[in-house]
Amino acid sequence: MKTRWTRRQVLAGATLAAATGITAGIGHNFSALANVTLGAETGRQKGGDALVVLFLRGGADGLNLVAPHGDDDYYRLRPTLALARPKDRRTPAACALDLDGFFGLHPALAPLHPLYKEGLFTVVHGVGSGDQSRSHFEAMATMERGLSQQSGAASGWLARHLQLTAGDFEPPLRAVSISETAPDSLRGATTVVSLTSLTEFRLKPPTDNEGKGLHPSDRTAAFTESLKSLYASAPSVVPPTQPHSISLPMPLEKIGQETLAAIEAVRRLDPAHYQPASNAKYPDTELGNGFRQVSCLLKGNVGMEVAFLDMQGWDTHIAQGRETGFHANVLGELGQTLSAFVADMGKEMQRVTVVVMTEFGRRAYENYSLGTDHGRASCLFLLGGGVVGGKVHGNWGGLAQDKLESPGDLKVTTDYRDVLAEVLLRRVKNPHAAEVFPEYTPHPLNIVRPA
Repeated sequence: MKTRWTRRQVLAGATLAAATGITAGIGHNFSALANVTLGAETGRQKGGDALVVLFLRGGADGLNLVAPHGDDDYYRLRPTLALARPKDRRTPAACALDLDGFFGLHPALAPLHPLYKEGLFTVVHGVGSGDQSRSHFEAMATMERGLSQQSGAASGWLARHLQLTAGDFEPPLRAVSISETAPDSLRGATTVVSLTSLTEFRLKPPTDNEGKGLHPSDRTAAFTESLKSLYASAPSVVPPTQPHSISLPMPLEKIGQETLAAIEAVRRLDPAHYQPASNAKYPDTELGNGFRQVSCLLKGNVGMEVAFLDMQGWDTHIAQGRETGFHANVLGELGQTLSAFVADMGKEMQRVTVVVMTEFGRRAYENYSLGTDHGRASCLFLLGGGVVGGKVHGNWGGLAQDKLESPGDLKVTTDYRDVLAEVLLRRVKNPHAAEVFPEYTPHPLNIVRPA
């Protein structure tokens, strides 16, 4: 017998918002159906890249991710942690992988070395914000809100980007955070889906006696048909006629239909059985599985424009290690994941830009616990078909005593907003940098080419 929920049962038992096992928006459990946005609409910029942002939380040591092996002071300040110069026969396993004769990649990032030579990967060194607290919480909040200091806009820079490039309809999967909760970068966005697994993006029929005894898949199919019927015939939302009324930009049935379409698109992608292309091997870790799912969504053409991921484990106060140890392990996972993602995406990387950033770097000199303390400048990675690869960008501040920022940090010579603003303008086609990064005028770096 075919089961069909009534309109009353669907609305009372579970609207599409409660039916999906996702978190959409910030701090609320509802789907794109409930996210009827208010305010003016703008035309979305067409033809831009998908933007994938990876935040390395904990303050990644830029001086060992991309070591200045051409600076003698690097070895003076880090007698046990400094990577050996390229092709040093005394310690071949600890040698930096040369990039330009002055900088070299950590050997654990070896999978990225050929991408640098191919022009798909580049580095910006000496990157940071104006925050000098050296506090993880404050520095991360500053960057994720697109500011120089703590005070300023409460919303996130990615949220403002999404709002400024919004179209008449926002696809339910336009912005995806591979996490349990959306990050501060997306705070204030009205169409954000936070999930740890694509298999969570599905319908869950309401628990009542209707359809009892059916196989779970049949029960879900029956509920889906009921929702399709409901939103096919639902009346449009008519705004009130009072002088101060607010118009709703999208009829309810249209949002419901598009959300159902997105759920069906993910179902057809079959993320649980997704097979990466080109024999790409993602690490079996949260980061590896996260990028695997981002690739699945991008290839599935479900309308995703922004993906956000983060990675913990970069606070290396104690026993940091050189070519082996804790720091090398997380670097190895990072390098393998990014390399697998590029291989998996193949030619599709021409329409993708990946930004890898961190809240601050580490102190220039190693501490007595064979680690490094909180510092200022770090480095930032860019991957994609539109990056000006094959070189290290930025102005090197130097590690001589008179060049360091007190109490002993590499100076910030490139504001992180300069990098992000150029990516938004040239690759994502958002010309509103002044609104994404309020009270700041970005400086051109020529690190990416126009899309």
